[in-house]
Amino acid sequence: MSELVGVRRRWALGAGGLVVLLGAIDAYVVVTLLVDIVTSLGLDPSKLEQATPLVTGYLLGYVGAMPLLGQLSDRYGRTTLVVACLLAFAAGSALTAIAGSMPVAVTGRAVQGIAGGALLPVTMALAADLWERRQRPVVLGFIGAAQELGSVIGPLYGAGIAALLGSWQAVFWLNVPLALGAAVVVGLSLPAQVGRSGDGTVRTQVDWIGGLLLAVGLGLLVVGLYNPQPDRSVLPSWGVPTLAAGAAVLVGFGFWQAANRPVRLFDPSGVQIRPFLAALVVSFASGAALLITLVDVQIFAQGLLLEDALGGALVLSRFLVALTVGALLGGLAARRVDERWVAGAGLALAALGYFRIAGWPLDVLVANYQLGPVALPRLDTDLVLAGLGLGLVVAPVSAIALRAVPPDRHGLASATVVVSRTMGMLLGVAALSAWGFYRYHELVDAIPPPSGIDFGYAIAVRQALLVEYREIFLATAVVCVLGALVALAALRLPAPAPVDKIGADQQV
Repeated sequence: MSELVGVRRRWALGAGGLVVLLGAIDAYVVVTLLVDIVTSLGLDPSKLEQATPLVTGYLLGYVGAMPLLGQLSDRYGRTTLVVACLLAFAAGSALTAIAGSMPVAVTGRAVQGIAGGALLPVTMALAADLWERRQRPVVLGFIGAAQELGSVIGPLYGAGIAALLGSWQAVFWLNVPLALGAAVVVGLSLPAQVGRSGDGTVRTQVDWIGGLLLAVGLGLLVVGLYNPQPDRSVLPSWGVPTLAAGAAVLVGFGFWQAANRPVRLFDPSGVQIRPFLAALVVSFASGAALLITLVDVQIFAQGLLLEDALGGALVLSRFLVALTVGALLGGLAARRVDERWVAGAGLALAALGYFRIAGWPLDVLVANYQLGPVALPRLDTDLVLAGLGLGLVVAPVSAIALRAVPPDRHGLASATVVVSRTMGMLLGVAALSAWGFYRYHELVDAIPPPSGIDFGYAIAVRQALLVEYREIFLATAVVCVLGALVALAALRLPAPAPVDKIGADQQV
């Protein structure tokens, strides 16, 4: 602690925030670039199911690697692991940029995700290493803000850089100097021994089996939901057995974690299980809704509103700005109102927004809500409702999760909430994409084939696409309703947790 005071420690915090932001941005950056990437790789842009692995590959690596790499940082030190992951992140970005085929691009994204999975929990652990308990909540709030900011600016960042520099590859090439520069700053700011436990105690051990079970289980679920031929069925021929195998592996992971062993990825001792699990469920639901919105609103804008990538990002910006405002309002409200009411109200508001989005007509750009003399654009209003609602959930869920665990595990609790939300993103977008792409092909196959130049056929195809998105957003609304019910029923602590005055005064 004495080696890191003043300027060096602030540099360490700045570098930590930068690497968390960098990892978070790349979780969302491709949602505005999917059409451009698919087209440049020589694939049919109307078959965007082929691009799903670009999103799920990153998220799978991100969530699968996060807990295990966090434990590795305890053994080898925060600095060593962060620098190694930043170098791997740069390599994965370069591989994605030079990709000439979808498998290579997905491999590059997976490498990025695995490397990015360490950045959040390890940076949170740095806060525990370098700051005393009184200051720690503020530092954790800064790191959490960097994570949230990535989800907001990621889609706009991707579209903006691609438009400015002329290609989607430029987005990933730009990651290389950013990651290398961050590695240099981290290496100079922190001594290698920060966070390292070299006393031969249990803390130096790593739960390799638990980490591998979690990654394999999630991987099997994603593979089982990925259908490269959605015109034939909802699931691929390997879907059911693969999903069953994934569920079995995750059950095995649960039993492994429940066993009374000294080293586990997630230690439940001292945790108030009901509110903590409720926080994870609510986080899962909001994550699923978030990524479905980021992906499908962008594709809706390009496919039906005929916007380019930047135009689609600007359509999405209504949702993203409202998400940011909602996160700030949720933090303020949770200081005065029971967190479960804030989270429940947020998900209920988001559900209302998604129900309205599910009813969008083809001419939604000119559709309005008439409130007396005031005309509210429907597209703007509905996206703002959904974004504001999801934003309200962020702070109360994090606050409950932190209060439900012992103070010495606040970093792990925050990381677990992020893991849960990322799992929601991962499985939510995979499941609804599998259904949505199947429904689209089913609807298109029912349209009589065109004869020559048939404008009626083109209109019917657009109508089929509209029906697909309506059903996806309706399902998203149902997910938000279920999340709201869980929040209202279980997202509360049965009694004040026994914490000291500092902890009580500075809960976030």
